[in-house]
Amino acid sequence: MKMFTYLNIQFFGIESQQKVTESFVVVIGLGGVGSHAASMLLRSGVGRLLLVDFDQVSLSSLNRHAVAARDDVGIPKALCLQKHFSLIFPECQIEARVQLFDESTEEEILSGQPDFVLDCIDNIDTKVALLAACVRRGLRVLSAMGAGARADPTRIRIADLRESTNDPLSRSVRYRLRKDYGISSGIPTVFSLEKPKVKLLPFKSPSGEEENPSDYQIVPGFRVRIIPVMGTIPAIFGQVMASYVLTQLSGLPVHTEPVVNLDLDHYLVLHQRLLEHEELVYGSTTQVLVDVEEVMYVVKELWHGRSARDQSEKEVGRKMWRSVNELMLVRWDKAKPAGVSNLILLKFKEVDEHESTTVDAIKENEPEFYNMVTQVLRRAEKDFAL
Repeated sequence: MKMFTYLNIQFFGIESQQKVTESFVVVIGLGGVGSHAASMLLRSGVGRLLLVDFDQVSLSSLNRHAVAARDDVGIPKALCLQKHFSLIFPECQIEARVQLFDESTEEEILSGQPDFVLDCIDNIDTKVALLAACVRRGLRVLSAMGAGARADPTRIRIADLRESTNDPLSRSVRYRLRKDYGISSGIPTVFSLEKPKVKLLPFKSPSGEEENPSDYQIVPGFRVRIIPVMGTIPAIFGQVMASYVLTQLSGLPVHTEPVVNLDLDHYLVLHQRLLEHEELVYGSTTQVLVDVEEVMYVVKELWHGRSARDQSEKEVGRKMWRSVNELMLVRWDKAKPAGVSNLILLKFKEVDEHESTTVDAIKENEPEFYNMVTQVLRRAEKDFAL
């Protein structure tokens, strides 16, 4: 048994690590993001990998590629990774395909019921086609958005495609998926909240004169101009992708940080509304057991800035800023104090109805809603060791 697999067993446990070892993952796009994601999946003991990329290792990619060296320049990226990976974890079944994903190669690449597909493609047409194919086939997929022209690793997030912001690639992919395939959500993505800091570099000939990039395209529609890249950011994108996939494969529950655009003033307002409501309904605020920091946890971590009755919605940005003006925290069970494990977020118009019923009545009349809320509040009990 390889040492890194043994160490993963210490983290996941034998049964969960076995799930990882028995998994089949497809990684499409093997540049700065995909090579790092694939490398960590390999080192974590994934038993079967399919590596797909039509491109070759270039000198310009060495600042961000996971394993490529000078001697690998000119070699197809898929074969480069296969060569290095076989030295790291020879027990892994590694298949390399020097292919472009499109309609003609879809069946060949996505057949075999992979447990996860990683989309690390930076071309919009190919990316959209892959994501639509995964949705159509019912395959789990994680998509990487733009990692170039960024520098702040603290702004990298995992969220539904519909929640990705400040990213031109996300915007284009969302539009195309909705327009061409009727897909508007349901695809997890890795993206950065940071606005790109630099622009595409001009395309110049050896003489220094600007030329038309399309004249140099090997594959129509693929970018030739260079997006300036700090090599650390694509690597972190890849590491984040690998971590997400490993926890999904192993069954380890991880709650990603929601993209909630609230500032401290909003949480102060919600805390004050809670105090006023408690005074009005219960005649006192002595049963309020949360401060502003804990209100932030309840609103952001548990309810994602949305009403408990709207958890299927993905309101973000300006829509969510507006919606918080009509939200407040109330007790789930009126017989218990207003603590972190007994608070739900509701719209004003939902509060009166909630206050007029009981938890037992909700359990009987709305079992699905009851089970969802109970599960969410159990997380608070676990997080706060209650």
